[in-house]
Amino acid sequence: MTSTLRNPVTEQDHSTGNPHAEMILVEYGDYQCPHCGIAHPFIKKLLKEFKGEFRFIFRNFPLQESHPMAMMAALASEAAGKQSKFWEMHDIIFEHQRSLSPDAILHFADKLKLNETQFEKDLRNKELLEKVEDDMEGGLRSGVNGTPTFFLNGKKVNSYDESYDSLAALFR
Repeated sequence: MTSTLRNPVTEQDHSTGNPHAEMILVEYGDYQCPHCGIAHPFIKKLLKEFKGEFRFIFRNFPLQESHPMAMMAALASEAAGKQSKFWEMHDIIFEHQRSLSPDAILHFADKLKLNETQFEKDLRNKELLEKVEDDMEGGLRSGVNGTPTFFLNGKKVNSYDESYDSLAALFR
């Protein structure tokens, strides 16, 4: 039986691509997960190759037992989002996922020219923690048990095999 996305896409989701596209790809991801790190450039390439054909949503699913920096990275992306730099932080974290540390996260904030005082305050913001936890809860209810997990138009993608072609085939 195919799992379905239990939490519908809303304006609270971080979205890129065509906001009016009929195809919506949702990823539940963990910034420290090496498999998500493999998928990251594939998503970037899909957004270029299939420009305008789909909308991409990223939802946090930090697997803290395996990845001790995953929660801080998720909170950092959300905190950057409060300063309209979610996708920039998302990308820089994935591009440097092997060297994640609290100092690295603060360096990324500086590099993105975020208001550091606000950023550090937002890292401790209860509302952002609740958003990450809500993403996780929605993922669990949708059958997510590992990362990355993709849903296309609400249906779980079972064909992703860590290759670009397996994701691109969804749009062909």
